[in-house]
Amino acid sequence: MKKIQLEILGLSSSQSQSGSFALILGEKTGNRRLPIIIGMFEAQSIAIQIEKISPNRPLTHDLFKSFAEHVHVAVLEVLISDLKEGVFYSKIVCTDGATTFELDARPSDAIAIGLRFGVPIFTVESVLSEAGIILSDLDENADEDADDDDEDEDDDLTGGTPKPEPTPRDPSGQVSLDELTKMLAQALEKEDYEKAAKIRDELNKRNG
Repeated sequence: MKKIQLEILGLSSSQSQSGSFALILGEKTGNRRLPIIIGMFEAQSIAIQIEKISPNRPLTHDLFKSFAEHVHVAVLEVLISDLKEGVFYSKIVCTDGATTFELDARPSDAIAIGLRFGVPIFTVESVLSEAGIILSDLDENADEDADDDDEDEDDDLTGGTPKPEPTPRDPSGQVSLDELTKMLAQALEKEDYEKAAKIRDELNKRNG
């Protein structure tokens, strides 16, 4: 199983769900992004560690680290291992010096703990293929859309026949795939990663 290393690119607060945040992960040697919706507590714990802030009292993830160190257990890596029905699964890979073992965890908890141990975050190709967002492709689509708009304006100015407006919906009444792709590009441009994640999930359902 080939593992792909990820890095944390940022946290974006939810615009539609109070208390929710989008954790943005990206390939360390690629151009795909992996948005994961997490809770406020986990987002706060991750942000505190990223900013190197020392809370007055230890958070739950700090307690985990202290306990692990007390019993001589070290964390080796965090692995986002699977995606089932829109739910991400992850493992914390640990060692006691003699054996290596894995603990199942939510990605938000696993990453918050992994940051405290300074270990790498990995995922697998199947997760990135299903849930990853490729920015370069979306940027190209956005540029093509902009070029089309410019051509439409030129036609109007020169008296040519303007191109018909694209139909945003297919016969079933749903937003078309092309329109969803444009919406995804716009959400990424505005850094609205929560909306981008929802659009990505809808695209995955349609393509599935």
